[in-house]
Amino acid sequence: MKLFTSLVFCSLVVGVSSVGWFEFMGQAYDGTKDMWRAYSDMREANYKNSDKYFHARGNYDAARRGPGGAWAAEVISGFREAYPRVTDFFKHGDSGHGLADSMADQEASRWGRSGKDPNRFRPFGLPAKY
Repeated sequence: MKLFTSLVFCSLVVGVSSVGWFEFMGQAYDGTKDMWRAYSDMREANYKNSDKYFHARGNYDAARRGPGGAWAAEVISGFREAYPRVTDFFKHGDSGHGLADSMADQEASRWGRSGKDPNRFRPFGLPAKY
């Protein structure tokens, strides 16, 4: 836990060095809202095989906010994927349960954060609202 906290703090300091503190924190706040909106839309849509699209879209929207948004997206995505891996370990042992899906989610998140079009992961038939 100390290592994770240290890594988050160091990445925060590096990110803030490129813009001012207030601007960075505002971008991070807005990026967090973008990630929450993508998560809420994913839950609302409840559409099969759409999770990669929503991962990519949330990261894409957050990263467009600037360095603070990209930082928030990276931290949230990392935690979102690491936490289920820990609970899966206790539920299923070291069986690799969900590992491939987690890796694919991380790839979609990186794709979105890099500024590439999240529609690459959009499933056929997903309502235009999303």
